[in-house]
Amino acid sequence: MARLTDNLDEFAERIRVTLSARDAAREKLLPLCRDAIRNCSNAIRAIHRQEMDEARSQLKSARDLIDEAEKIVAAESDLGRMNIVRDAQKEYVEGNVVLALVNGKQPPGPEELGVEPVAYLHGLSDAVGELRRYLLDSMRKGDLSRGEEFLAAMDDIYNILVTMDFPDALTGGLRRATDVVRGILERTRSDLTLTIRQGELENRLRKYDTEKEEK
Repeated sequence: MARLTDNLDEFAERIRVTLSARDAAREKLLPLCRDAIRNCSNAIRAIHRQEMDEARSQLKSARDLIDEAEKIVAAESDLGRMNIVRDAQKEYVEGNVVLALVNGKQPPGPEELGVEPVAYLHGLSDAVGELRRYLLDSMRKGDLSRGEEFLAAMDDIYNILVTMDFPDALTGGLRRATDVVRGILERTRSDLTLTIRQGELENRLRKYDTEKEEK
């Protein structure tokens, strides 16, 4: 006599096959995304070392890896829910935006970079921290020539992020990232203002000393 649950074995086998295929795809996806993130980190380091060609090369490698990852996600759509793909895209956005701004160019958009909107917004927010780092390095070298330019770019990014008033479920916690950007922006504005005023004071003192010696 047939049991009421005889068909469950058949269902279980089909599910097992599906999950096995999905697990195999996941095992291919993870290293691709990790390597892409590493390439993007290398690109950021290269930018701070003024090695722009190396930064572009690292970002090109990251793009190739992300392309491979996206093909896997297209074949196994459920893997698209994994944050690691978005994280790789986010790091890719960050590297490209910082590279463009440091070189005095307009930042590329999400369509040009081939990333989804939320990853783009998070990449913009992360770029602000790297711009601060780049600016502070320049300030330590006594170069304030692009201070106002970078501060304005950071301000523009913040003004974009703060208008994205959507639930965190849609934006992946962008509100929290925007609050971090605001803090970075305020500290950078304070640091730049203080450094400029110190420079002006030193110039006045030198001028005073020169005039005093001439008398």
